[in-house]
This record gives sequence, structure tokens and C-alpha cells, in this order.
Amino acid sequence: MTTQAFSTVLKEEDLARLNYPDAPLMKTSIPGPLGAANLQRSMKVESMARGAGKFPFVFASGKGSTVKDPDGNVLIDISAGVAVSSVGRCNPRVIEAIQQQTKELMHSSDVSSVRRTELAEKVASIMPGGLKNNCISYFTQSGSGAAETALKFIKAITGRSQVVAFHGAYHGVWTGCGSLTTGERYHYKNTHIPDVIHVPFPYAYRSPFGRQTQEECEEMCANYLDYVLNTPYTGADDVAAVVMESIQGEGGYLPPSPRFVQRVKEACEKHGALYVADEVQAGAGRSGKMWAIEYAGVTPDVLLWGKGMGGDVPMAGCTFRRDLVEKIQEGCHPNTFAANGIGAVVCMTNIDIITENNGALLDRVAALGAETVEYLRGSNAPFIGEVRGRGFMMGIELVEDSKTRQPLAQEKMGALLGKLLNKGVILVPCGRYGNVLRFMPSLTITKELLFKACDLLVESLNEVATGR
Repeated sequence: MTTQAFSTVLKEEDLARLNYPDAPLMKTSIPGPLGAANLQRSMKVESMARGAGKFPFVFASGKGSTVKDPDGNVLIDISAGVAVSSVGRCNPRVIEAIQQQTKELMHSSDVSSVRRTELAEKVASIMPGGLKNNCISYFTQSGSGAAETALKFIKAITGRSQVVAFHGAYHGVWTGCGSLTTGERYHYKNTHIPDVIHVPFPYAYRSPFGRQTQEECEEMCANYLDYVLNTPYTGADDVAAVVMESIQGEGGYLPPSPRFVQRVKEACEKHGALYVADEVQAGAGRSGKMWAIEYAGVTPDVLLWGKGMGGDVPMAGCTFRRDLVEKIQEGCHPNTFAANGIGAVVCMTNIDIITENNGALLDRVAALGAETVEYLRGSNAPFIGEVRGRGFMMGIELVEDSKTRQPLAQEKMGALLGKLLNKGVILVPCGRYGNVLRFMPSLTITKELLFKACDLLVESLNEVATGR
């Protein structure tokens, strides 16, 4: 479905009303006086171990794909709270669901509740492939919690100890899942769990095997994974699971081809290992399908989800193929606050908004994302080495030189991000060298706001290149 066809279901002017008008609207530099004062207060009382404690923009309120700081500056948020605000901040339908549920029930501990059971049924109904209505879910509050829980359960299920993950992976920052994550800064003073094996992820732009096409890189990475899992004397003789992001996130917004995902599944089946699809960042419609793994037509044994499923409230989980959970001991993993009444109704409302009208919003995300990728590729802006992605999970790799592919210097990245903030756009970097800008807006962003952000990015890149 094209973006024009989507308007017959939900018009652009309807989406526009979800946002603050006239964004971006800048009244001061970032941070302004009130924002700066807030940052100073925060640094005196709150740990800066969190991901972005010194980020210069201070959030005061938000509507849709726009956010406001204490000084009255209104910015276009292309980060969506790091791919969390799937249906936009403070969506009226979400607010209405929260207001109604507060009158009925909020906390219920680990015991069953009407809303919790409804949520489990709804999650089961939207799972990909053979997981659909053939699964059991465990609820948590965060993606790290979902991944940590899955690690505990898959070892209990298989009786095996080893886990395979990929270079560039991000699966959370707790002790177990943090051992799968490969970013150095997330390893600070972490006590790693043993028996974790890392293998190359197909990243053709920076392939460990030299200059290659994406197809060649994927073939070598798939062959290597199969070799590690299914060849004697590789040390991988007791693998419980392979854990893979369906689109790699923090590692650089890297979408693998359907064939690569299929090869991973085949290698797992040959070894007898479970295939765990991490959809915490790529799921909830971000790719243009409810789950990014749907592009490959592969059914995972376990699916991790979070972020955009909860949106404005913390909500996450891990969903297992039904027959697997028979080996998980009853009462072995309590979680007091998971899937309370508010979290359950918000998650169900988000699912409804994303999937209703025969997936019209998903079709719009797929079409508009492809249009955005082509627009940025054709912009001829300086420093752009590669634009890639699927749906609203797009990565723009910035380099000093397109021939050498040397990552853009961090001082230039800092200057670029600062210019964007002061023009009214929030973009968040990622990647092995911190040089990949990720376009991950709310699924409900208007086309006008999205391309206004694109234009301001191109303008800022030119200014950095010319020293203005």
C-alpha cells in the first residue's frame, strides 16, 4: 500500500493533530536556561551510568513525534525514545486506555488478572509463523529483563550451556544478556557468564572478510556460523541457542536478507539449538511488518519483545514455542511488577493501533521508509557513505571519505548532532564507531515532519563540511 492509499484510512491531517503545531519551534539554544539548570540538578543526584544522562535536551512534555523542553523549544523527535514511542507520545487512545484502567485495577502482582490474560492472548495472536497461537509468554518490564529471562529458560529447556551471539550485538546490559552484547562500554566492570561464543554478523560495508557485496558477506557469515555449530573441534559442542536481532540495532542498523535468516535457522536445526529472535528494537511494526523476522518467513523458537510494544509505559516479554515451556519449573522466576493493569492495556492498545485496518499503518511505514532511504541516497549530502534499512529502522553511515570508509570523526559527529538539536531535530547515533545516524521515528509521524527532518539533516551535513 502506498502512502497515498493510506490516507483513505487515516489522513495526514489526522496524524498532524497528534503533534505540537509548527514544529520545529526554537526559542533558545539547546540547552536553554531552564534546561541547563535541570541538567545541573540531575547530575548532582542521579547516576550518569545511564545511557544519555548528559544529553543536552531536557524532556518536559511530548505529543506524537514532537517534544518540548522547559524553555518552550519544540523539536521533531526522530529517535522515538530509542524506538519506543511506536504510536507517538501521549497518543489519545493510549491515554484513554490508561485513564479507564486506573479506575479498575493497576497492580496485581504475579497473580492472574483479567487484563494480563487478555494481553497474553493478544500477544499470542500476533506472533510470526508457527508461533501464532502456539506459544507461552513471560512478561517483564524491559528488553534486558526479557533477554535475561530467556537465557535462564533456554538453558533449563535444553540442558545445554553455550549460547551463540553476533559481533555488533546488543541484547541488554544485565549480567547474562550483557555478556551477549558486544559494545565495550556496556562491559564496564561486568562479570560475564561463561560459554558465550560470538560470530560475525553480515555487515558488508565493514566486512571482516574484505570488500564484498552484501550477498557475498552473508554467504561467508552463514557458512562460518554453520561451520562453528556443526563441525567437530570448534568448541561449540553444547550450544543451547543462537540469539540474533532480526535487524541489528546498536551495531549499526543492519538488515540481513531473508536468506541469511533462513541459513541461521537451518544451522540451528542441524545442531539442535534453539533460535532466539531478538525483536526488542526491530519489532512492534518498526520494519514495516509487525515482526522483522516475517520478511524471512522463519519461525523462531523464542521471540524477545519490548520497547514499542509498551510505548509510553515499560512493557516487555519473551514468548516461547508452547512445547518448550514444559521443562520450565513452575514458580521459578517471580516478577512482581510485570504486566500490571496499566502495562497490559497500553500494550494491547498499541498492538491494536499498529495492526488494525488490515495493517494499513505497517504498509505506510514500509512505503514511507523506502521513500526516505531513496531520498537520502539521492541527496548527495557530504559524509554519507551508506543509507540502509527497512521501514522506520534506517541507518545513515557517515564517513570522512567514501573510498576509504573511514568513520566520521567524533568531533564532527558531535558538531552535527549539536546543529541538528539547535535546528529542532533529535537524532541518536549508533554503530561500532558511533558514526551511524538512526532514523527510527514513531510509526505515526507525518510525512511532512519526517522529510523536514531529512532536509535539516542535509543542511547540517553541508554546514559541517564547509565549517559553518
